[in-house]
Amino acid sequence: MQERNSASELAHSLRRELKHYSPGGKLPSSRELIERYRVSPVTVSRALARLTAEGLVVTRPGAGAFRAAACPAPPRTGDTSWQEVTLSADTAADGVPRAVDASGVLVTLAAPPPGVIELTGGYLHPTLQPEAALAAALARAGRRPGVWGRPPVDGLPELREWFARAIAPTSGAAEILVTAGGQSALTTALRALAPPGAPVLVESPTYPGMLAIARAAGLRPVPVPVDPDGVRPELLAAAFRASGAKVFVCQPLFQNPTGAVLAPERRVEVLRIAREAGAFVIEDDFARRMAHADAGPLPPPLAADDPDGVVVHVCSLTKVTSPSLRVGALAARGPVLERLRAIHVVDTFFVPRPLQEATLELVGSAAWPRLLRTVATELKTRRDTLTAALRTGLPGPVLTHIPAGGYHLWLRLPDGTDEAAVAAAALRAGVAVAPGRPYFGAEPPAPHLRLSFAAPAGAAEITEGVRRLRTACDETLGRG
Repeated sequence: MQERNSASELAHSLRRELKHYSPGGKLPSSRELIERYRVSPVTVSRALARLTAEGLVVTRPGAGAFRAAACPAPPRTGDTSWQEVTLSADTAADGVPRAVDASGVLVTLAAPPPGVIELTGGYLHPTLQPEAALAAALARAGRRPGVWGRPPVDGLPELREWFARAIAPTSGAAEILVTAGGQSALTTALRALAPPGAPVLVESPTYPGMLAIARAAGLRPVPVPVDPDGVRPELLAAAFRASGAKVFVCQPLFQNPTGAVLAPERRVEVLRIAREAGAFVIEDDFARRMAHADAGPLPPPLAADDPDGVVVHVCSLTKVTSPSLRVGALAARGPVLERLRAIHVVDTFFVPRPLQEATLELVGSAAWPRLLRTVATELKTRRDTLTAALRTGLPGPVLTHIPAGGYHLWLRLPDGTDEAAVAAAALRAGVAVAPGRPYFGAEPPAPHLRLSFAAPAGAAEITEGVRRLRTACDETLGRG
């Protein structure tokens, strides 16, 4: 991270210097820049690459870097107001509007401003990501014969076999499709299983990215409440009867955002209820490899208890590795697999072979079990740090459940609290938090915040983040 910041600072300094050069003028050599600014060769290379991308500098191999020619006058500003009419007319006949609010997703994807502590992020801090192991895996993959060739559209057989073993003893490679991460797999599954305008049952609260996928496909999310034991079976059955839905999307393990684990007796009920309704269950098993060190034995995926093809299983390696290792899997059995395959192929063709080969190298290396142990230990420590800081430093809000996996806590605010105002005040105080509203498919029963402990640099930053959140709550709730 420091190296990236140095490159940014050097690029900023060079931008100021460029005004002293005529177009075509030669900049100091890399060696001169290294000595003048006391930076590494990598920093110089990155700074020049940034200026080149901005069109300010051109580089010539063996000759050096030069100030680029003056840019031509910018083109006139166009008038795009016509699009409002066209887009509105295009959706006028839709039963469900397909304009999508992606704010709940962008909160977890966008990097906060400098100096702001990130309690929103859905990915591990760079110090927890296995960068060395990923680099080594990618280097080894690059030496495999045919690595840049066309892979099978369903995925490499060895990788499909690896996913199958992890999902269920009875699964085989023939039931697996390798996907470009979990979000892509969820998109494929929802498009395959529900036509536009159809209802789809979702947990309440639930992952905003899934709600966005459903609405973008013209589906109608129907919320089914969860408690600390997962979705409530009696309400699930009632929702199937009332809506006629043929799809239920759930996260049985360390649910996002509540952290709930579906209780053993409810697992049986969920499968029975769906089977009787003639419906599919999309199981989003996103957090299995993010169990904490004190989690104990984990229940198997729902797919492992389903011989009848009710469950369409989704999983991914992205959360526990890197945002850029977008490799996941769809698992299904029966005729639905062919429909999933067709949509997957039309949308993506295939996952790039180098990425699949690198994934095989990673999960087959000694670094893989070490990574899982390290992440389990570190997430427990971070969870405990955040829990203790909230309980001692933030009176009023309530933690309804302390999960043994995942990377976030679900904080209930006092009734009547304006959660959006709290989030805005928190950002002013220097900490980014996620308001709870985007996690609900309908009106929320209470105000909430979701706080992530994966993205901060460590315990000290988590504690400081809660202190800043306390300042925001005092400002918003009128405490002092």
